[in-house]
Amino acid sequence: MRLAHLADPHLGFRQYHRLTARGHNQREADVALAFTRAIDGVIAQQPDIVVVAGDLFHAVRPTNAAILHAVRELSRLQRMLPKVPVVVIAGNHDTPRSSDTTSIFGLLNEIGVQVADQSARRFAFPDLNLTLLAVPHQALFEAPRIAIEPSGPAKHQVLLIHGETPELFGADRSMAEPGGAMLTPAELSGPWGYVALGHYHVQCEVGEHQWYAGALDYCSPNPWGELHVEATGKRPGKGWLMFDFDTQKVERHVIEAPRRFLDLKRLDATGMTAAEVDQRIAASVAKVEGGIAGAVVRLVVTNVPRPVGRELDHASIRTWKADALHFQLDLRRPDAVDRQSASGAPGKPETLPETLTSYLRARALPPGMDHTRFVSRGVELLEVVEREATGGDG
Repeated sequence: MRLAHLADPHLGFRQYHRLTARGHNQREADVALAFTRAIDGVIAQQPDIVVVAGDLFHAVRPTNAAILHAVRELSRLQRMLPKVPVVVIAGNHDTPRSSDTTSIFGLLNEIGVQVADQSARRFAFPDLNLTLLAVPHQALFEAPRIAIEPSGPAKHQVLLIHGETPELFGADRSMAEPGGAMLTPAELSGPWGYVALGHYHVQCEVGEHQWYAGALDYCSPNPWGELHVEATGKRPGKGWLMFDFDTQKVERHVIEAPRRFLDLKRLDATGMTAAEVDQRIAASVAKVEGGIAGAVVRLVVTNVPRPVGRELDHASIRTWKADALHFQLDLRRPDAVDRQSASGAPGKPETLPETLTSYLRARALPPGMDHTRFVSRGVELLEVVEREATGGDG
């Protein structure tokens, strides 16, 4: 007996300003295509039950296109696998924040999908010898909080839940999405046959038979963090999971990405002129296999003084931005990290001598002129002016 686990489709997600030929936001179309490809894969594998662990939609009031796409694809899934139950819970993105807002999930009930959008529900599937506790985002904020534990005589006990597991992020919460519900170790420690989690966008196992399926596309506030975690953890990318209750194994199913996300190798511009930085940036872009056309690209360049940044070849940068779906040239000033306090808040502002030093270091000089002496002399003259302005003698 096998369970297909999907999570976080985020249908209706929009980003950037590029449109398709039919006038739709390009990233919204990408996310819809990712969902279609996931449904294609599930149908081909013919599981015994399908679960979607929250955030089917990116917003409480999704676009008409997102609603139509969800209904069309879930209806197709049921038509192709008529004996396979489909269970969907609401996540933090598609849960109304006020009681007078009607949830779109009522529409899914009308097409035969089993839904838990406000309160937790327990579904029994005797033919599968399986009981499933579906806990949507809102249920985790009820008082008193629902008891999350298996129930009944079924051999297979499944927990379907949307939230953040303990120690998921550790001290670095740069990938933590606000608004999620915090889960406790006790709530996940029951004798579950499988725990299907949603909310975190990278596939990972957080406990024995406790898995995040990850999102189907890069639609979080920090896609670059996702790419880093996937690369360092040798994860295959976006997709969905299949759990086999007989073998007790999880199989990852990767979908073809609708769009390339490229985080190019970081550059250090210490001591470089604007022309030298231009050359390094151009070389980095040129090395991208297949080019950057249509991709979402980031290139971080550290230690770039403000004057150097102003003198870069912005015509070339505009060309790359036009070629890619999105090109983010992330220029970071010298010592930007050092000027951050331990809490991440800005530290002491840069002084005028420090600003002048950064500017003079970046200036191109005639051949034979000593750059160090040039910077030192400039700072000395600034000190003279400051002393004269304050009436002091040193």
